[in-house]
Amino acid sequence: MEFIAPVDAVFLLAESREQPMHVGSLQLFEPPEGAGDDFAAQVHARLLGSTEVDPVFRKHPATIFGAPQMAWTYAEEVELDYHVRRLAVPGPGRMHQLVELASGLHSSLLDRHRPLWEFHLIEGLADGRFALYSKMHHALIDGVSAQRLLRRTLTSDPASSATPVPWHLPRGRRSSATGAGGAARNLLSAATSGASLLRAARTALLRQQGNLPFAAPRTMFNVPIGGARRSAVRSWPMDRLQQVKKATGSTLNDVVLTMSAGALRRYLSERDALPDKPLIAMVPMSLRGEDDEEAHGVKVGAVLCNLGTDIADPLDRLQVVSASMRDGKEVYRTLSANQTMALSALMLSPLALNLVPALIPLTNPTFNLVISNVPGPREPMYWNGARLDASYPLSIPFDGQAVNITLTSNADHLDFGLVGCRRSVPQLPRLLDHLEESLAELERAAV
Repeated sequence: MEFIAPVDAVFLLAESREQPMHVGSLQLFEPPEGAGDDFAAQVHARLLGSTEVDPVFRKHPATIFGAPQMAWTYAEEVELDYHVRRLAVPGPGRMHQLVELASGLHSSLLDRHRPLWEFHLIEGLADGRFALYSKMHHALIDGVSAQRLLRRTLTSDPASSATPVPWHLPRGRRSSATGAGGAARNLLSAATSGASLLRAARTALLRQQGNLPFAAPRTMFNVPIGGARRSAVRSWPMDRLQQVKKATGSTLNDVVLTMSAGALRRYLSERDALPDKPLIAMVPMSLRGEDDEEAHGVKVGAVLCNLGTDIADPLDRLQVVSASMRDGKEVYRTLSANQTMALSALMLSPLALNLVPALIPLTNPTFNLVISNVPGPREPMYWNGARLDASYPLSIPFDGQAVNITLTSNADHLDFGLVGCRRSVPQLPRLLDHLEESLAELERAAV
């Protein structure tokens, strides 16, 4: 048994039927040349044959001292045919049907009596491709770690027919918080995080307040949400965003945020719901180094970014976004490692923020939505000889933040995954059209 770190526990405590707290991914693969109709079935059989399961994929919450969500326990046996399933898209097998199927899978809670992960191999697409939808609880693994884990199952060798599985990969250099020493460290973290949290929050949030309107406006996204999800996915050539980046001297992430800001401005405007004040995005920032291969726990910080949605000119909006991100990152550079992790615990969940009401206005959300850019592979990748065509991240809308935009790089393109509350965010796929319009507007103005 192992005590749960306070940052990880936030994601268990915050979970409800209306707010599942898992991160997901929808990977789309092109089978190798000459593959038969039973290729997906063969892959599924090989997956079920990989019966060795690493400890992190055996973990589920335990009750200790009469309180749940305080400790992890480890399953002795993992029922692979429950966690690794084979599904099919209904006819005629269009892409939107695959996304709708993934939306339904993304809406359901993970069973806390079992290890907190699932993988679904999906076939039946009319073009012959197949997909892998995966979901892992955010208390078990953060989004960056999940993407890295999935990436480690891939290879740049198209001739490789190996079937690496995320639940059992070769171990690299990693630290572990298991055992008595890890439990003691987590207990110490729990005992000291409160004071560190308040000190970090007072320092960092007050500094950010001078750089952006800390009280985000209330929008149609900032409402209580239901448990049903709708997803929307699309890819864009990396070169288009790189040209805007070079022409404006900004970062790629600044261009992504400005592209998203323009899309949100259009979406809200067509519903007569655009506020006079700019929307604020919470932008997750990985605190892991490139050589950090630890596969469990949450190591993510957060920057509050002014999206400039009150500004009509796209280049002026880009300047506001760039300045806001620079200021937010500067705040983290002034904090110690302990303060950084404590601030992350405060920033990563609206529930955690609501536990400290003195730090935030009671009548306005702290941020309007999450926009996350997760680094991915920079060259074409393969799995079982099948080419990875796209890798769409599907993340978490929070109660009070009804839509999430997450993207990842994949070779020469960016794959966007949008997830929204079905009840609160009507016509979510319209945001994809607005993303294209917003990028085209940036290109016309800058290139």
